[in-house]
Amino acid sequence: MDKRREVQSSVKDERLVEMRRNQMIRGAVSLFKQKGFHRTTTREIARASGFSIGTLYEYIRTKEDVLYLVCDRIYDEVRAQLNSMDLNGGTISDLSIGIAHYFKVVDAMQDEVLVMYQETKSLSKDALPYVLKKELEMVQMFETLIRQCVEKGELHIEEKQIHLLAQNIFVQGQMWGFRRWALHHTYTIEQYIERQTELLLIGIKGYKAAEKKGES
Repeated sequence: MDKRREVQSSVKDERLVEMRRNQMIRGAVSLFKQKGFHRTTTREIARASGFSIGTLYEYIRTKEDVLYLVCDRIYDEVRAQLNSMDLNGGTISDLSIGIAHYFKVVDAMQDEVLVMYQETKSLSKDALPYVLKKELEMVQMFETLIRQCVEKGELHIEEKQIHLLAQNIFVQGQMWGFRRWALHHTYTIEQYIERQTELLLIGIKGYKAAEKKGES
């Protein structure tokens, strides 16, 4: 994994840095969602975070740093949730649990996901590749779960399809964040998880059934 991109701070107390940056993230997400990244000022972020502009610049150097921290937080939370579970059994149940936990992280961080989806393009050239690589690392976690299912005989798909299925899982989770304005009228998060998991697995089974029929 790439070394974490450092967001410079003049404060040396790591716990205080984390606390202040959490405040910034909450204030910035609300503003980015309402006004967009480019129309939001650092002074507004400081005010929404509950401290002065001078204090803000003790913990970051640029407005882009705040957006980077928002994106970083989402991926770290997903990684922490998946890594905290024992999902090495190579079963469909393990894969389904992993999908459910990922979708629930997205549900809990809906505003952050929406901002990330809309504003990642505003990241600086040095931050963007790292954030995109972290996204691929999330996908790789699902690739691992899927590959374990294949090795145990729970799924029967080719290696090249494992990556595509993992990408589909990742995007379907994000969709709950950026399409919730339409989806929440029809589904609860639990119903969404159940339906999407069914569709993903039915799609695999349907593909294999069609393949076998073509061979007969």
